[in-house]
Amino acid sequence: MEIVVLGPDDADKVSAAAELFDNDLSPQATSRFLTDPNHHLLIAYDDGVPVGFVSGVEVTHPDKGTEMFLYELGVAEDHRRRGVGRNLVERLAGIASDRDCYGMWVLTDAANTAALATYERAGADVRGTCMRRRRTAAILRKTPSQ
Repeated sequence: MEIVVLGPDDADKVSAAAELFDNDLSPQATSRFLTDPNHHLLIAYDDGVPVGFVSGVEVTHPDKGTEMFLYELGVAEDHRRRGVGRNLVERLAGIASDRDCYGMWVLTDAANTAALATYERAGADVRGTCMRRRRTAAILRKTPSQ
């Protein structure tokens, strides 16, 4: 498996992975995402075929610094339970660390046991549910002081 970090000139790679996304791709949104240096899109390939992706967005607050929000993780059904998702999450966590993010986090449905297991295998500290939508927060990386 190969994981590729996409850049501003990789819209064709996003299009080639369109089946992994929930909805139809927007060329404008794809371009905007890829050209923003605080947005990160990684695609996993198996023998040159896209089998998974993860997207992350750096979020900065004046009194907290910058953290990575894991926006979405998707893995082709026939490649699940093979470590693709875990490897993608770990690679995004590495980018977060390289970019001096103090942490990385994600929200998922409390009933999404597959996602929660993936995040836990990648080192997440899964927290309880929050808000009325029964979302679960998973803190993927923290600085030692937190």
